[in-house]
Amino acid sequence: MIHHASVDVSDLERSGRFYDALFGPLGWRRQVETDEVIGWGIVKPVFFASTRRPAGTGGGHVCFAGHGIPAVKAAWEGGVAAGGTDDGAPGSRPQYGPAYYSAYLRDPDGYRVEVAVSTD
Repeated sequence: MIHHASVDVSDLERSGRFYDALFGPLGWRRQVETDEVIGWGIVKPVFFASTRRPAGTGGGHVCFAGHGIPAVKAAWEGGVAAGGTDDGAPGSRPQYGPAYYSAYLRDPDGYRVEVAVSTD
């Protein structure tokens, strides 16, 4: 089980807009906000964007669960509209199972983000 995850970002305000747009359709909201950190979650913050350290090279991958195909599509659309880059449009991913549906994008600092749902 993951307790929390974080990414180091170059522009907290820009990343805040991106993750607000991505997380809104998933039911996540800002739970923590300071001059250096924003944390999102449903009940408590579990994903953080921080300017405490320099932004990395965009390595790694994080996947967030959507509640149905419409949420996956809306999260991907919101993220792209808020400065993210398409890295795999919403669609079935049979290589991960017959009921796996996901979308990929890159956040403004290049981190790979996936939103997925298993429809079985």
